[in-house]
Amino acid sequence: MEEKDLTRMTVTKLREEAKKYTSIHGVSAMKKEELIKAIADARGEPIEFKKKKTKKKKKKDIAPGEIKKQIKELRTKKEETKKSKDKKASDRLRRKIKSLKRQTRKFAREKAEEASSARKQEEKPRHTPAEQKPEVKTETPPVEERAAETSGEVPAGQE
Repeated sequence: MEEKDLTRMTVTKLREEAKKYTSIHGVSAMKKEELIKAIADARGEPIEFKKKKTKKKKKKDIAPGEIKKQIKELRTKKEETKKSKDKKASDRLRRKIKSLKRQTRKFAREKAEEASSARKQEEKPRHTPAEQKPEVKTETPPVEERAAETSGEVPAGQE
């Protein structure tokens, strides 16, 4: 089998194929790419696994006010399409309105998170914990008192 054959196989078939080789362990926990690589290594075949490139949607930076204007326009168009009994067009407009509403909610959520994180940073203490601890001083008696305690004499000021 070649690399193309391995990539076309399902994960269950790849696991069955991998179980034939004693050098491959942990077959049931492997993902498809890992199985293909392990089988190719067990056979001694060099393999280059190419990852699929995913298309990323570009974010449109539109202000929430602009989005709300679009929603109003689409609602009026939707009402017109309902009157003309064009079900497909009204469904399309309904879905578009729904997605725009989601965008406005997303903007609001992000803005609230930014504000809360800014508040949290302001609330953080500016001093380190070591500086906040009060100093505890243990007072040791003067040398005369310590000498008197050991000799059994009473100090001069405490008679």
